[in-house]
Amino acid sequence: MGWGAVMAGNSAFARYRRRVASRAVHGLWDAALRAGTITPENLAGHTFRAFGPGSIIGFPAGALYGEKWIEIGAGTMVGAQVSLSAGMVPGQDLGEAPVLRIGDRCIIGRGSHIVAHYSIVIGDDVFTGPYVYITDQNHGYTDPGVPIGRQWPSNTAVSIGPGSWLGAGVIVLPGAVIGGNVVVAAGSVVRGVIPDRCVVAGVPAKIVREYVRGSGWKPPVPGDEVAPASTPASVDPS
Repeated sequence: MGWGAVMAGNSAFARYRRRVASRAVHGLWDAALRAGTITPENLAGHTFRAFGPGSIIGFPAGALYGEKWIEIGAGTMVGAQVSLSAGMVPGQDLGEAPVLRIGDRCIIGRGSHIVAHYSIVIGDDVFTGPYVYITDQNHGYTDPGVPIGRQWPSNTAVSIGPGSWLGAGVIVLPGAVIGGNVVVAAGSVVRGVIPDRCVVAGVPAKIVREYVRGSGWKPPVPGDEVAPASTPASVDPS
């Protein structure tokens, strides 16, 4: 057998090993995805205050804590690497009421963060793109002589109405009240009150289109602006 034939044989064997290794890696990863997915039936799903039938949290999950104060409705899909948290740290006692509620048939896009301390309510049929950030807490900055991170934060409830869509990279700030069937353009920063059936975009998000009964989708009427957010709730430093 010549040198060329030996090299060809080695090359064929190397390709075969790569194919076998690839199949093994992908098979193991698929098995991990199935085993790691959180559902109402497995132990991780039972840690939530409510976890509706047909809902899942994809694997690998992001940071998950305060599950006792998190409710997820039925038929909702939370993507991989999504962080859901209630409270500042794991084990914090937040009282009797749920702090984070996600409705039925929602889709929360991959890599998103929903960080609840006081009250975040997401209605039914809300879809988000990837890497959306929603929080109900802001850092305080009242004292200019104290580092921002060492000042007590303020909390203001957040709600997102049913049927709304939040594009990739949207940030929803404390006090935001987003109506039903609202489109929030990718990359927008939402604060204040957004009425039903409109399209908002920008930083901060402003109304760019709104639905007028009998006329369809139209540019906003002058004076139709995003209303300011409500007053923050106080945070007990104890």
